[in-house]
Amino acid sequence: MATALLIVTGSAHGENLDVLMSQVFPQEQATYIGYESVEREDIPASAAVERKYLIVDFRFEAAQPPVEQLQVSVHKVCMTLLKDRDLIRQLSDSGYDMVAVAFDRRSQFDCL
Repeated sequence: MATALLIVTGSAHGENLDVLMSQVFPQEQATYIGYESVEREDIPASAAVERKYLIVDFRFEAAQPPVEQLQVSVHKVCMTLLKDRDLIRQLSDSGYDMVAVAFDRRSQFDCL
């Protein structure tokens, strides 16, 4: 019973996150391709901080924009997440202590 509840709850978080992130940018600007949960192995399991973080992943339709525009895009994603207090609470309750934004496979930008 507890396992089924966790699976349903986890899926609800993902659905909410997917819907929210797919609406951040116009389709011709950047496409939301999904999220990944990462557990940081460099932090001991006994540490007081959580070891999990979430990466929300986007791809630009054209070439990656200049740094200034990239910063604006990161800010837009982060603010969209922060405004959804219920989702932030759910992620926090699920053990996530950070969210990062990625627009390629080489780099990530931290939100919270």
